[in-house]
Amino acid sequence: MSDFTMPSLGADMESGKLVEWLVKPGDTVSKGDIVAVVETHKGAIDVEIFEEATVSELCAGEGETVKVGGLLARLQTTGDASPPSAPPMPEATATEAESRAPKKSGPEAAAPRPAFQIERTGRKKVSPAARRLAAELGIDPESLTGTGIDGSVSFADVELARAGAPTPKAAAAPVRRGGFDPAEMRRAIAAAMTRSKREIPHYYLSNTVDMTASLGWLSRYNEGRPPTERMLAATLLLKATALALRKAPQLNGFWQDDAFRPAEGIHIGWAISLRGGGLVSPAIHDVDTLALPELMARLRDLVARARSGGLRSSELMDATITVTSLGERGADSVTGVIYPPQVAIIGFGRIRERPWVADGAVQPRQLIDVSLAADHRASDGHAGGRLLSTIETLLLEPDEL
Repeated sequence: MSDFTMPSLGADMESGKLVEWLVKPGDTVSKGDIVAVVETHKGAIDVEIFEEATVSELCAGEGETVKVGGLLARLQTTGDASPPSAPPMPEATATEAESRAPKKSGPEAAAPRPAFQIERTGRKKVSPAARRLAAELGIDPESLTGTGIDGSVSFADVELARAGAPTPKAAAAPVRRGGFDPAEMRRAIAAAMTRSKREIPHYYLSNTVDMTASLGWLSRYNEGRPPTERMLAATLLLKATALALRKAPQLNGFWQDDAFRPAEGIHIGWAISLRGGGLVSPAIHDVDTLALPELMARLRDLVARARSGGLRSSELMDATITVTSLGERGADSVTGVIYPPQVAIIGFGRIRERPWVADGAVQPRQLIDVSLAADHRASDGHAGGRLLSTIETLLLEPDEL
């Protein structure tokens, strides 16, 4: 038997609200399956399971706020002696669960509900944003063909079904999942960054890189391709960073229990600004192993899901380093603050034409400022300088990416 607890979806999270269970007692789950939706200050997050098991008991009810590390469910793992069954909830247990639930008054109080509202079986994977839209339109997401990751029903799938969707009935009051609270997110970010500046001995390095060759390669690649298949400069920046980190493992990992723990993979947290304000940094996994077109597809998908409310818990839990890029409308440079327990953050300013000495002459070139903020407990300026130098070398030779 093992406990499934509320995950920590970042150093700035203290608790989460369980919005919806996607499993019931007796269901078999596999690693990577989405089992619940949890709402934090970052929005609604799909929470995954990380082991093969059978759900034995749901210990938290929908609508309940649970602290990080608090018990959500009990699982019967493969090695346990006897498999669990899914009998009806005993009367005493139901009474206890009912007593724990918040008291209600008015019409709702007269209509008792099951403690955990688990009524459906064999459910498809449906992103939170897609389920929200489907509820508003009166569409059953179970009836749609999913085109998302692992066959999940995405926001786009519901949009495609919108034309033939029946008008939602006024009596059907879908459960409303609130988005993130911008004020609450700002407070959480401030708390995490204050802790970072207080506890982490930052050191800072920067470098200017000539992007002329990379932009020329990018222009040739995009020529003749439709907009949906074109690549952004961010893809080259991410891939160069990931390959450079292979040679600087002391900058890719975590500071935990007064020691540095190197990461097993290179999972880059990409800082994404949200439309309503706020910031999230979900991870793109194993960036160093991805071909550039696949990396661009992953990046496009990640940004879309971050802004529509469809991130997975693993994407917020295991970033090994953060990269922030200000893009074309940003400032010339950015100096980041490390997101604990990570030990480094890399910042890319905007690419801008400036005078540069090349081949012994001053020429107009497309330049970008690259910065590194790193934890002096885990590395020093020599290692950081080598990382920036390797990033520069790779961006000067984009064919090697």
